[in-house]
Amino acid sequence: MNRLSGNILYRALEDRAGVRLGSGMPKDTLFCVYTYFCMPTITVNVDNDLKDRMDSHPEINWSEVTRQAIQEKIETLEVMDELTSASELTESDVADIADRINERGRERVETHSE
Repeated sequence: MNRLSGNILYRALEDRAGVRLGSGMPKDTLFCVYTYFCMPTITVNVDNDLKDRMDSHPEINWSEVTRQAIQEKIETLEVMDELTSASELTESDVADIADRINERGRERVETHSE
C-alpha cells in the first residue's frame, strides 16, 4: 500500500470510528479501533446476582472471558464432530449404548454400596 492510499484508508477508518485521532497517533492504534467496530456483537443474559458479582470485579474483561469460553466450547465440538464424522451409528444406537452404560453404572453403585 502506498502512502496516499494508506492516508485515505486512515481517514476512512477515522470516519467509521467517529473520532479524529490526529496525525501523531500510530496507524496501528486505529487498526485496533477498526477491528473492534468490525467484530460481530452477541448479547448474553445473566441474572441480577451474577451481574452484581461480575460488577464487583471491574478489572475483568467479561467480554473476553465469554469469548474464550465460547472459543473453547467450539473447539471441543469440532473435535467431537471430527471423531464422529465417520461413525455409522444412528442416534438410536447411541441412546441404547448410553442406556446400557448408565444401567451398568447404577448396578455397580448398588453392588458396592451394599
